[in-house]
Amino acid sequence: MEKHIEIKALLFDLDGVLVDTAVYHYQAWLRLAKTMGFIFTEKQNEELKGISRMDSLDKILRWGNVAKSDTEKQELATRKNDWYVELINKMTEEELLPGAVDFLKAAHKEGYQMALGSASKNTSIILKNTKIAHFFDAIVDGNSVSKSKPNPEVFLKGAELLNVKPNQCIVFEDAEAGIEAAKRGGMKAIGIGDKNILLRANKVVNGLNELTIKDLKEL
Repeated sequence: MEKHIEIKALLFDLDGVLVDTAVYHYQAWLRLAKTMGFIFTEKQNEELKGISRMDSLDKILRWGNVAKSDTEKQELATRKNDWYVELINKMTEEELLPGAVDFLKAAHKEGYQMALGSASKNTSIILKNTKIAHFFDAIVDGNSVSKSKPNPEVFLKGAELLNVKPNQCIVFEDAEAGIEAAKRGGMKAIGIGDKNILLRANKVVNGLNELTIKDLKEL
């Protein structure tokens, strides 16, 4: 009989789970692609979920059949990020995804520790503008990790900061790479999105508005 493990911590990805910044990433990457003479599609943008900025740029350059030096890549990534930051600086709490705040409040009331585990280096701007920073006991983002998902570094670091074991954590993710990272880290995962894509998740819902604390306890 499998030993029951008490879940003590919840680790959240940011983009696509709590807020939807994919549209802003898309607008900034599209603008960059156009400067190099090719079009970047929304479908391609979906493939960048959970992937770091430089890894995303490498994929986009391959799709556009464009070769750049490492120095040029840094300049392109910085330019894209500047455009993206311009857009997210205008974000408000209205852009939180349905059910996000209610779920965070319920989880906090239940006594779960909570951490953010995002590849984004602009996490602090988004948290400040959407007014949800106070829910998190720890924040791990692209400024504090070196390996992209599906490497589990971002979630393992979150568990470490919360002083809990990986198997006491549930990860909330909207990307295949994120679900894979959770699994590699020895954690349970709840997928936010399409169950035909997030096949390895323990449970998949369309959004946090479809999830209850009872659902967590049943995992």
